Amino acid sequence: MIQRNEYLNKLISWKDEQVIKVITGIRRCGKSTLLELYREHLKSTGITDEQIIELNFENPDNDSLLDYKALYNSVNSRLCKDKMTYIFLDEVQTVPEFQKAVDGLYIKKNTDVYITGSNAYLLSGELATLLSGRYVEISMLPFSYKEYCEIRSIAASDESFNQYMMNGGFPYVSVMKPENNKIDDYIEGIYHTVLFKDIEERQKRREPDPAKRKVTDPVLLANISKYLASVVGSPVSIKSIADYLSSNGRPISAHTVDDYTDALVEAYIYYPVERMDIVGKQLLKTNKKYYSVDMGLRNHLLPKRKYDIGFSVENIVYLELLRRGYKVNIGKSGTSEVDFVAKKDDAYSYFQITATMLDQSTFDREMKPLRSISDNYEKKVLTLDKIALGNYEGIIVQNVIEWLMS
Repeated sequence: MIQRNEYLNKLISWKDEQVIKVITGIRRCGKSTLLELYREHLKSTGITDEQIIELNFENPDNDSLLDYKALYNSVNSRLCKDKMTYIFLDEVQTVPEFQKAVDGLYIKKNTDVYITGSNAYLLSGELATLLSGRYVEISMLPFSYKEYCEIRSIAASDESFNQYMMNGGFPYVSVMKPENNKIDDYIEGIYHTVLFKDIEERQKRREPDPAKRKVTDPVLLANISKYLASVVGSPVSIKSIADYLSSNGRPISAHTVDDYTDALVEAYIYYPVERMDIVGKQLLKTNKKYYSVDMGLRNHLLPKRKYDIGFSVENIVYLELLRRGYKVNIGKSGTSEVDFVAKKDDAYSYFQITATMLDQSTFDREMKPLRSISDNYEKKVLTLDKIALGNYEGIIVQNVIEWLMS
């Protein structure tokens, strides 16, 4: 197993703190493996097996615990006396009203609770209200390019980056042969499960009455998902999505599109990014951009032809910024747009992403928005080129593969 240190270290830093640790992310991104790595760490520090309770609710062996009272009573009966008990509940959103069991275990003396879930609904509604201020979220993503190279024991190169850009970073995909046509079948399995099984089940849990459910048409859900995949990196609005569907023979209201888009975001298939006015640092209510959680998943959804490489690289950089702990927005500077405004520790960094900087007009176009920003925060252009690199009056032009490996 690859040591996913950025996530593992976060868990270690929160050990024994009186907050519930919530690990979220799309299916098969490595949440269960992270918990396994963390349990190994605990044992290496002297924690005994009897102090660890682990339950995975995707395992049919635990079906008898799908009632929150049964879950609470079972775990409560196994708590150690006068010693810390570490409780791991994997894919706990499968349990109706799970938050009641989690809260009950959390308030017990000498308990340290860890839960995982594959949907943002885990931290919405009643759970967020019940556990307000008493949990910390650790958001997981599929492998970064650096992790991809590490798990495959290969060097960073144009060839390996192209493989990563095509197949993505789901952990199991990353150990399959790149030319293996089973990769597409595996990704299809993940996508189909999330799109047609998980979202449907979450709708049932959220609203028992079928007539009141907001997301009921799997074909429409798939169509909206494919459209978002095709416009990665381009500003879109809910209205523009509705207009596109209507122009293709599927009249639909913006309100309905909003519900279906929210479902795709909640399932961590897409990440919405809002626009920000750079001067005033205020969010703008105009068009958002959507990025795919994984390039292999995006490529699976699109026709088998080459899409704009620049947008693909932009998607990869966005996910990497999230991994590095940045809060990310799209920047508006006058009439120009900056691809990413990344904030961490009250400091900003500005990024432009482009496949190439060799053409003078492209070079000028990418540099112009950064030159218009008057503050002294870091400004950087990331490109696949290896020639036009350097420092241009404080604006760094860097090879994106080098940046991803740094």
